[in-house]
Amino acid sequence: MQLHISPSLRHVTVFPSKGFKEFIKVKIASRRLSYRMLFYFLLFFTFLLRFVFVLTAVDGIDGENKCSTIGCLGKKLGPRILGRRSESTVPEVIYQTLDEPLGKHELQGRFDIPQTLEEFMIEMKKGGHDAKTFAVKLREMVTLMEERTRMAKIQEYLYRHVASSSIPKQLHCLSLSLANEHTNNAAARLQLPSAELVPALVDNSYFHFVLASDNVLAASVVATSLVRNFLRPQKVVLHIITDRKTYYPMQAWFSLHSLSPAIIEVKALHHFDWFTKGKVPVLEAMEKDQKVRSQFRGGSSAIVANTTEKPKVIAAKLQALSPKYNSVMNHIRIHLPELFPSLNKVVFLDDDIVVQTDLSPLWDIEMNGKVNGAVETCTGEDKFVMSKKLKSYLNFSHPLISKNFNPNECAWAYGMNIFDLEAWRKTNISNIYHYWVEQNIKSDLSLWQLGTLPPGLIAFHGYVHVIDPFWHMLGLGYQENTSFVDAESAGVVHYNGRAKPWLEIAFPQLRKLWTKYVDFSDKFIKSCHIRAS
Repeated sequence: MQLHISPSLRHVTVFPSKGFKEFIKVKIASRRLSYRMLFYFLLFFTFLLRFVFVLTAVDGIDGENKCSTIGCLGKKLGPRILGRRSESTVPEVIYQTLDEPLGKHELQGRFDIPQTLEEFMIEMKKGGHDAKTFAVKLREMVTLMEERTRMAKIQEYLYRHVASSSIPKQLHCLSLSLANEHTNNAAARLQLPSAELVPALVDNSYFHFVLASDNVLAASVVATSLVRNFLRPQKVVLHIITDRKTYYPMQAWFSLHSLSPAIIEVKALHHFDWFTKGKVPVLEAMEKDQKVRSQFRGGSSAIVANTTEKPKVIAAKLQALSPKYNSVMNHIRIHLPELFPSLNKVVFLDDDIVVQTDLSPLWDIEMNGKVNGAVETCTGEDKFVMSKKLKSYLNFSHPLISKNFNPNECAWAYGMNIFDLEAWRKTNISNIYHYWVEQNIKSDLSLWQLGTLPPGLIAFHGYVHVIDPFWHMLGLGYQENTSFVDAESAGVVHYNGRAKPWLEIAFPQLRKLWTKYVDFSDKFIKSCHIRAS
């Protein structure tokens, strides 16, 4: 192609190449510029400047990351009008490289992967790296960090499981010291309660509480906090149920640490007539449950060795192995009507709670024929503790569960429950509980994983009266970010979870609510080196 411009600059001629004779002749306007043309040009230029100023000003007012409607329209349409399309400034090769799967064993034995962001930036700034190399290095570093974070989280759950499942040396020391005191000191062998107070044990004009525990220190905190905050402690009867090995230490503690005028009863399971007659369903179920767990769970080592499951799933399985869920102390609440045949109403307390207010108003709550007064756990914003529904506990992929229950139905909490024993005796709740425990065993523990709450949710289905959340605040053993102010204002706080307040893994700021009811100057507490922190 040839371009010919005339000397006068008024004509431009374009000659095609390759032998074509056709040409294009373009006539150029006169070089003379009139004053009228100059006036119109200045007028147009002034209007254009004002238009650009308005767009810039509006975009500035809208903020750095926003733009006006007109401004946005210009930004979006501009590239299209000019024949271009808006594209990401990130090269496509980076996305492609980051999307490529990374083999499980590709990072093993590698020492060239940056360990920190600082190392990564230093290596990239050295130069000589293209976009693909950048993406490969970034993918390897992030994948390595993710795997290490996962393993650290699993190790944390494992250590917490071991810590919460073991008996601390201090608690073991306390039990041994009290057992020795029971043997050598007649004052530690007092009848609890004394003979003149025995009639109160079956008197329904008293406020009856039941605590099942094999932890002396925990039981003492529950009892002390209950009596100290009760407006009429002389009307309190606390029935403490324990096992055979803990009975003498428990009796020694409450013999030597009187909570008068409250009435304390300490009994071991073998002291109950009902418990010694024939076969007890809960004990049979526990024995079978332990056999199935040992066969199908493989212990904590097998759970942690699973490299495909998420840390939270592994944590749930580790928790299922907790001795608490295999303890008869945890299952015994389902037999309260048989254990206390003369009582009409009791409040059941777990041993990891602290009472912070007078609980006598619980007897004024109208149960409307329901059996179990409990706090619902599906109405809070906290997803880990207070947003639980039946699907959080039961396996709805199993047909036996899915055809009988609604997954979105609200769950409720064990730990501080009002039980109307009169209404309970008119139901089949205990048998339903054992039926479903048996079904879970037959299903290789596939209906649920955690101990007593899932079958409790089933057994009490339709028999729960919802009470105000003030009476029972959960999660102090799960979440460190629980507000101390909120916890302090609750009627009862519950350290459900692994971080029990008597363990070193307890959350320090939340443990204070528990330690305030421990007398660290007591000779047994001091001799076993039990400290506030």
